[in-house]
Amino acid sequence: MFAKLLIANRGEIACRIMRTARRMGIATVAVYSDADRDALHVGLADEAVRIGTAAAADSYLNIDALIDACRQTGAEAVHPGYGFVSENQNFALALQGVGLAFIGPPTAAIEAMGDKITSKEIARQARVPTIPGSVEAIPNAREAAEMAAEIGYPVMLKASAGGGGKGMRVANDEASCLQGFERAASEAESSFGDSRMFVEKYIDTPRHIEVQVLADRFGNTVYLGERECSIQRRHQKVIEEAPSPFVDEHMRETMGEQAVALAKAVQYESAGTVEFIVDADRNFYFLEMNTRLQVEHPVTEFISGIDLVEWMIRVANGEKLGFGQNDIELKGWSVEARVYAEDPERQFLPSSGRLIRYQPPLEEPDIRVDSGVSEGGEIAIFYDPMIAKVITYGTDRTAAIETMLEALDEYYIDGVSNNIAFLQSVLDHPRFRRGDLTTDFIADEYGEQFDPSASGAGSAVPLVLAAAIVNRLYLDRAAKINGQLPGHEKSVAADWVVIAAGETYPVTLTRIEGGYSAAHAGHSYEIATDWEFGQPILHITIDDKPLTLQIRRRRLVYALAHRGMRIEAMVLSPLAASLNTHMLDKPAVDLSKVVRSPMPGLLLRLAVEVGQEVKAGEELAVVEAMKMENVLYAEHDAKVAVLLVAAGYSLVVDQPIIEFE
Repeated sequence: MFAKLLIANRGEIACRIMRTARRMGIATVAVYSDADRDALHVGLADEAVRIGTAAAADSYLNIDALIDACRQTGAEAVHPGYGFVSENQNFALALQGVGLAFIGPPTAAIEAMGDKITSKEIARQARVPTIPGSVEAIPNAREAAEMAAEIGYPVMLKASAGGGGKGMRVANDEASCLQGFERAASEAESSFGDSRMFVEKYIDTPRHIEVQVLADRFGNTVYLGERECSIQRRHQKVIEEAPSPFVDEHMRETMGEQAVALAKAVQYESAGTVEFIVDADRNFYFLEMNTRLQVEHPVTEFISGIDLVEWMIRVANGEKLGFGQNDIELKGWSVEARVYAEDPERQFLPSSGRLIRYQPPLEEPDIRVDSGVSEGGEIAIFYDPMIAKVITYGTDRTAAIETMLEALDEYYIDGVSNNIAFLQSVLDHPRFRRGDLTTDFIADEYGEQFDPSASGAGSAVPLVLAAAIVNRLYLDRAAKINGQLPGHEKSVAADWVVIAAGETYPVTLTRIEGGYSAAHAGHSYEIATDWEFGQPILHITIDDKPLTLQIRRRRLVYALAHRGMRIEAMVLSPLAASLNTHMLDKPAVDLSKVVRSPMPGLLLRLAVEVGQEVKAGEELAVVEAMKMENVLYAEHDAKVAVLLVAAGYSLVVDQPIIEFE
């Protein structure tokens, strides 16, 4: 077995690989860029080597620097994780050239499956069904539009080397095809150094279902069931589960056998994933094969009991699989939720900054947290915005979802915007609960942004009562401190008004043994809590029903969140609540003459000049943030007065870019 392993990656996947390596008795080496000098994966490794500046091209994608780190530390093997150099055949070849083991498949398999056009042809030859579309790269946008017209709209524009949602666009007509082709090709060139594009039919009401395969170098290949990955936004997976609620036993066996056939066709070794697009009639078509570990691999590990990283290492070490297809038994259900540094309330734009407070849920037998950050750490603009993954297990799908909702209630992040409330809203959505999923689920149910105040079918009353109780705890403490001298005891009023989301909630609170009694709208509730001042997590029992909420106090306002619902509440005396109705609203600032950056990032391109007249919907600028290109469009007709920054400038949130006359 290898004595020392270098992980050519960062963040949560580097930490996750180290976990298995440590259990196997293998020493680990971390690599880091200047932006990751104090990152969690650096501290967890036995050794760490700096490999370059913050830009991925100068560090995590720098093959020479990675190999030099192996030489410095005496590492015998390299695990690439996912992303970066994980599917880079040149990297695998370079390792072989200096006698180092690559924890992954043979370079021929990487090359064949890494090119979507080549892989599609191999799938055809292996008699795996494929989606109608171009079999060769499309050289320009005009020919893409001609091909799309031949296939019939809608079509998917896909970069041959793309992945993770980058270099992909859906086109519904000629105009969106022409524009989408150029944008996707540019994104693919900057992310993968390969701008080749192809066009294929877009499947209506599609599901994204993938099959995990595992193979050794002796010809043994097995499949470990499927994963449902249909909950996506901009082709980026958000929630995954195993098994799929849509797949029956016959379909599972058929898809598994097709995945194994494809893996054998390219003489595959190691862990890999064959992705399928599935229509409403359970017809499935080959999409691509990922020749690496997948982000969502933990759900398969939970239901199969097989550590995929361990077997990747063992296969690379020349070992045979310790089991056959008939030995694999899938039990229970597992769900994974990706926690991103993004703002769902601002069209899911990426967020960056310091983690002022970071408190993930505690790991338990049914709860796993794969995280690559810690409190005080920095979420930088240079890399993927994923903070962590939460993975839960249950005997059935409902149990796994409930455990996930409880775990996310316990997950507290302050300092950067995050999508926890959005994840909870999706998980608790009636359509998700039914398993009625497609890759358009988020677009259909939430549109371009998320409103947490309107999320969920639950009542706001539990959050309102929680705000009233916490406010009462603060007042009781103040009364106790102020009344410490005999004869100076203070009393706290019983009647209060909670104002939240434009509604008023009168609440009467009285002390009872073990807690408080709360009266609201003709109902009485018994409430108990052991909450301590300053804690962001509030465990509270309302009429013997335990609830976990997140709470933050800022002056007179309490921000509370639970199960995807979030409110901001003020707790006032009846007189103060009455006077509050006379407060004037602050007028909104007129921003119609300024274009601001909606996110931190790099200004790639300005599409306008001073004095130019633009029409509503016309492209103004392109901002790159966390490896994705974001186009800013004109909201109305205007004339450009001033360009406030130039291309190549690093922007902060709300920084002015263009001013109109």
